[in-house]
Parts: sequence; C-alpha cells; structure tokens
Amino acid sequence: MERKTFLSWLGLLAIRTKKPFNTDQLMAPEQLLFHDDGTIPNSKFPLLLYSNAFTAHDNEGASWLEQHFAANNWTNSWRNGVYTFHHYHSTSHEVLGVYSGSALLHLGGEKGRKVKVQAGDIIVIPAGVGHKNLSSDNLGIVGAYEDGRSWDVNRGLPGERPGTDKNIAALPIPKTDPLTGKSGGLIAIWK
Repeated sequence: MERKTFLSWLGLLAIRTKKPFNTDQLMAPEQLLFHDDGTIPNSKFPLLLYSNAFTAHDNEGASWLEQHFAANNWTNSWRNGVYTFHHYHSTSHEVLGVYSGSALLHLGGEKGRKVKVQAGDIIVIPAGVGHKNLSSDNLGIVGAYEDGRSWDVNRGLPGERPGTDKNIAALPIPKTDPLTGKSGGLIAIWK
C-alpha cells in the first residue's frame, strides 16, 4: 500500500472511532416490562435500555444527548440525576441519557428490578414506570420528553390514581425513538 493511501486510511479510522453515536453497538435495546403493583402503575410498554449507546462523556456527552434528543423531537431537557425515591410520570414518557458516572436504579417500583447504568447508556421510560436512584457515583443525566411535553412527579401516594391512570392512557405512542429516530427502538417495540 502506498504511504499516502495508508495515511488517508489511518485518518478515516481515527475519525470513525471518535463518533459519539455508537452505531457498531446499536443492537436491539434490552426490554424490561413491569406490571401494575397496586402503587406504581407501570406500563403495558417495556422500558428500553440501550447499553453503551454513545461514546461522548461529560459535558461533550451531555451536549450531544441534548442535540440528538432534540433532533428526534425529545425536548424540554434538563441535566441532573434521578430522584432517590420511587416516582413516575403520568403526563409524558421520559428518556434518560447517562453522560457521566454510574448508578444503581430501582425500576418498576418496590417489586421491580435493580439495574446498574453507566455513562453511555440511554433509558427510555414509558409513562407510569417507577424509577428511583439507590446509589450513584458522579452521576450525570440528561432527561427529555417526547414532543417537549410537561412532566409531573407522582410517588404512588393515595389519591394519585385514578387521575394518573387516565393521563397515562391518554398519551399517544411517540412518533420517534429518542436515540434511533423514526425507525427501530420504541417505534418497532411499542406498536
């Protein structure tokens, strides 16, 4: 191989390996289905966990998540963590992108499942699905909502339901997946 061709090939390889979107790893998300436990309504749709979905971390990762989610019509974004109490949203589905650190999340309420997440992971949470931060280390999250919807915080307290159940039932299925856009992900799974 000629030196010029070899150097060009190395340059393309370097650019390819720095991409923030991990298309090589983009397989079907893990699906976690949680049923109504009497306190947390959960959902007929599975929570989707994209492990190692993107490679940019820290502020670069947070900016990339905000831009990528917005390009797929998931807006009204924020940067922070996950509440340390069981909660769910009834007025919107939610996406969480982990741009730094790691956490042990309790998903689906007390009878749910404990899941470790880390920088590079994206979690698509259907309205009604409980989530809670059990422990974390340097956790940074970008959260966003389909179509920029307003969100509420419900804790499974007496009196929340049946109002929250009606809100959840009235929500349309999103037109885009926050990571994959108009195909794949929740578009294929939440039919």
